[in-house]
Amino acid sequence: MKLHNTLTKQLDEFTPQHGNKVTLYTCGPTVYDYLHVGNWTAYIYWDTLVRTLKTSGYEVERVMNITDVGHLVNDDIDEGEDKLEKGARRENKTAWQVAEFYANDFLDGMQKLNLLSPDHITKATDFIDEQLALVRTLKDKGYTYQISDGIYFDTAKFPRYADFANLDLEAQKAGARVEYNTEKKNVGDFALWKFTPEGQVRDMQWETPQDLLDTPEDEKMGFPGWHLECSAMAMSILGPTIDIHTGGIDHIPVHHTNEIAQSEAASGQRFANYWLHCNHLKIDGGKVSKSLGNGYTLQDLADRGFGPMDLRMFVLQGHYENEGNFTFENLEAAKNRLRNWRNYAALRHQIHDTLRDDSQKGTDDISTAFYTAQQSISAALADNLDTPTALSVIDETFSFLNNRSLDDVHKTAFDQLLNLIDDILGLQLIVSTPDISDDSKRAIIERERAREARDWQKSDELRDELLEQGIVVRDTSHGSIWQYA
Repeated sequence: MKLHNTLTKQLDEFTPQHGNKVTLYTCGPTVYDYLHVGNWTAYIYWDTLVRTLKTSGYEVERVMNITDVGHLVNDDIDEGEDKLEKGARRENKTAWQVAEFYANDFLDGMQKLNLLSPDHITKATDFIDEQLALVRTLKDKGYTYQISDGIYFDTAKFPRYADFANLDLEAQKAGARVEYNTEKKNVGDFALWKFTPEGQVRDMQWETPQDLLDTPEDEKMGFPGWHLECSAMAMSILGPTIDIHTGGIDHIPVHHTNEIAQSEAASGQRFANYWLHCNHLKIDGGKVSKSLGNGYTLQDLADRGFGPMDLRMFVLQGHYENEGNFTFENLEAAKNRLRNWRNYAALRHQIHDTLRDDSQKGTDDISTAFYTAQQSISAALADNLDTPTALSVIDETFSFLNNRSLDDVHKTAFDQLLNLIDDILGLQLIVSTPDISDDSKRAIIERERAREARDWQKSDELRDELLEQGIVVRDTSHGSIWQYA
């Protein structure tokens, strides 16, 4: 398996640290609002990564955080309001209530999109002790300093700070905006622990341990910086070095750069061996913007007649490293492709035992195509998660069923192909394509007999009855085939 590694800036052969055991960390959502299609795109890609690893025989232990505190609206400069506090003010609720509501909505969305649940879904507020312990370790090693609004990481003491994102620190310093905190020693220094401003009381705040303060007799309430939680959760659960860390390309210059600095300064070891980042999803060629009303949620899609699997198909049509463009026309095309695939999947209910059983059909060209497709799909995904190629292979393979007698189809090979598609792409082809009722099957047979007898009126009546049940009958040179309307 090969993956494009942001750390090395190249396509690397994937080799886990410990045999077939893979440790994986995914940056999760900040739960202050509904997720939009751009947010969900990343989780669909990383779900495909997990599915590919598992299908390839790896055992995956995965952690994904839920950020319910500490994500400021201007995290690049550690300024502004906490997004949870902002959400609470917007909805006239407590930050705890906002976090619980949108965290539950996120978990519900994961189920709708058929995303595999990580082994550990961790909330930042449940890991305050671990985050404070990490700050303590960094302080003991001389990487921190305190200013009026919090405890900061001194990036000058971590010489590799700029390497991951190829940052130009001198240019940053020269172009620093006036709102950068002038107390900071370096422009890139970031908050590990923020103090609650004097005269304010936050919904989410904790007492700063005395041993972390320059003046121990002080009493300061505070909360963790956004970057701190990921390092604390990943290392406390998965160990000091993880195999794979995933996120969006917007995480590279600040969030992941800071994670690396604080994690490696604390442990003295490499934080992650492979870093995968997905590109942005644009909406109608532009950015997602509330002012434009284009932050489409799963409910927005449902209101327009699109299901979660339609979105999943749309996302998989693009490569995770390429910039995507969401339009409802593109989503409609993905929906049509998925509908077409479901009708092919429904053919498994119409393949019957014949005088030639599967063992006799196992070397036919169509049977060979099914087995070859399974290998090609797995190979495409093992090649840096090349989902567009995998989908093209499936299209081409399904086309082998066109104008073929179902008596010639190797049912076992076909079933195996459908199961692989569901296992590795998560599109739920099998569960979404149930068999039709026995009464409907009898109506199809009766219609065929009416056609043979040239009783076109009866044939049309039966066709219309089936259509009312959501079933379309397509007549071919090899007999009638039913599909979903």
